[in-house]
Amino acid sequence: MNEQIPKEMRFIDMNGSGGPEVLVPARGPVPVPAEGEVLIKVAAAGVNGPDVIQRQGRYPAPRGASPILGLEIAGTVVAHGQGVTEPAIGAEVCALVSGGGYAEYCTASAQHCLPVPASLSLVEAASLPETFFTAWTNLFERGRLKPGEWFLVHGGTSGIGTAAIQLASAFGAKVLATAGSDEKCAFCEKLGATKAINYRNEDFVAAVKALTEKRGVDLILDMVGGSYMERNIQALATEGRLVQIAFLEGSKIEFDFMPVMLKRLTVTGATLRVRCVAEKAAIAQALQEQVWPLLETGRIHPVIDTVLPLEQAAEAHRLMAENHIGKIMLRVT
Repeated sequence: MNEQIPKEMRFIDMNGSGGPEVLVPARGPVPVPAEGEVLIKVAAAGVNGPDVIQRQGRYPAPRGASPILGLEIAGTVVAHGQGVTEPAIGAEVCALVSGGGYAEYCTASAQHCLPVPASLSLVEAASLPETFFTAWTNLFERGRLKPGEWFLVHGGTSGIGTAAIQLASAFGAKVLATAGSDEKCAFCEKLGATKAINYRNEDFVAAVKALTEKRGVDLILDMVGGSYMERNIQALATEGRLVQIAFLEGSKIEFDFMPVMLKRLTVTGATLRVRCVAEKAAIAQALQEQVWPLLETGRIHPVIDTVLPLEQAAEAHRLMAENHIGKIMLRVT
């Protein structure tokens, strides 16, 4: 089967750093899988916030990672690196990658590949890895979310938000979300949120206090930062946890930390891309055991807004800054 792999492939290059216009179609060599890796013929790739930040020049690829954008893919395994026997050649998988997804072929650690759920297309499966790896580890591992607890996610209709609402609800938490329109709030509630708060016309701290009888929430998953930090602290219950996964409003913040001490709060954060192979493999195993059965039955499902061909990656990045619900995807083959 290796003989059928071409020497060159289509991919999306970056002509420097800047706006979406720096993303241009190009041709280059097909990557070769290293020890422990597989080569995947890519059917689709997800577009994510870290891709946008990398394009802007503010999030360089880790050492050894492909400089090509793209952190999640789905497709068919076409070659093995040394020491790999599974997933088998010909298997359809989705995979978390450290880069290289916006291309016809991409390498991935064999340990970071998951089978495509039977109920999903390859495009739908490609929307899962970055989103569900991130949501799972930050809700249930770092965030220690338990059944019956109150959980608040900001950006409820983002890719991470839609996954977090469904996961938290499926595992017995009481879910609140923020979103920027009544339409988006209604969608969050349809996904499983007890209540969604329109942050444009309502103070989410006051709303949280009212909905929890002044107690506050046990866990907050935040991608905003900036002015939200102090307000998140106010919205947390005693012994509450704040998990920060992005800083859309900025990471340099000044506020009074005394409530953190008085309420015995935990403030933490994480990125996924730089974690080691073994740590990501453990998340993959947890997802296959705990979440994949829910995807198979349709209890939870990916939310996709738009699918564009690979060559329109620049347009996909433009759409990331506009009004959308769920994931934006690139169809490669």
